[in-house]
Amino acid sequence: MNVNVDSYYTTRKNIFERFQESSTVTKVAMSFMMACITGLMAQIVIPLPWTPVPITAQTFAVLCSGLFLGKKYGCLSQILYVALGIAFIPWFGGMTGGLEVLLGSTGGYMIGFILAAYFVGAISEKYSDARNFTKMIGVIGIANFALIYIPGLIGLAVWFYVVQGSVLSITDVLLMGLVPFIFGDIIKIIGTAGVSKIFLPKD
Repeated sequence: MNVNVDSYYTTRKNIFERFQESSTVTKVAMSFMMACITGLMAQIVIPLPWTPVPITAQTFAVLCSGLFLGKKYGCLSQILYVALGIAFIPWFGGMTGGLEVLLGSTGGYMIGFILAAYFVGAISEKYSDARNFTKMIGVIGIANFALIYIPGLIGLAVWFYVVQGSVLSITDVLLMGLVPFIFGDIIKIIGTAGVSKIFLPKD
């Protein structure tokens, strides 16, 4: 049993280090692959009748991109996701794309994806002990609820003002852009922390 556990730890560490030592081309390719995964996860959409912001699964991919690819290439994966979605790949939520999506009600969240991937990657790279389950819940919680939601809520409020010509109250912004997603986000945070515990070395 101990031999199997030791083998698992060794394999996990070797795979992690192999990526760290891989070529730039390989890392960029992995970033593109993670952008594709983000696009696929974005197609899991649950619309809500009182808000233009739907429930999607893409946040899980965003947070994992930082874990697996680090700050530089995790961030790049989300830049690719946003840039290619604007340019010509309809992989935003509901198979949509184009600049109008970035300028729409969910555009601020996409900016937050880039920030969150960088933050999670930076902490994971610098502090190997932060890759354990408990600490990673805190790291990912900050990335999710601060770095994604702050630009997301600001973008939602600005979009509403431009489109409707009125200013949303803080309560309305939170009810439209945060509160409906808290439970699902907690599940994603726990899931991502679990991924970190299982797949990333702690030394």
